[in-house]
Amino acid sequence: MNPLVEFCISSLANGAQETYEILEKDPNIDVLEYGCLSYCTTCDRSLYALVNGDVVEADTPEELTKKIYQYIEDNPLF
Repeated sequence: MNPLVEFCISSLANGAQETYEILEKDPNIDVLEYGCLSYCTTCDRSLYALVNGDVVEADTPEELTKKIYQYIEDNPLF
């Protein structure tokens, strides 16, 4: 079972698209996008993604990518 990373389309439009494209190429991560994940306040203030159901936030796409990989490393599924 791979880690699941979910993106809101608004976060993608605000700059997280770069992170999405990097993660989508990783065969060890499942990546999905949704119209809305109902985290509007979070989406308004930063880039974010849900990683296995938990919010990971950052100010830049590069930082978001690093934080997602770090979260996955720090929180293994098994």
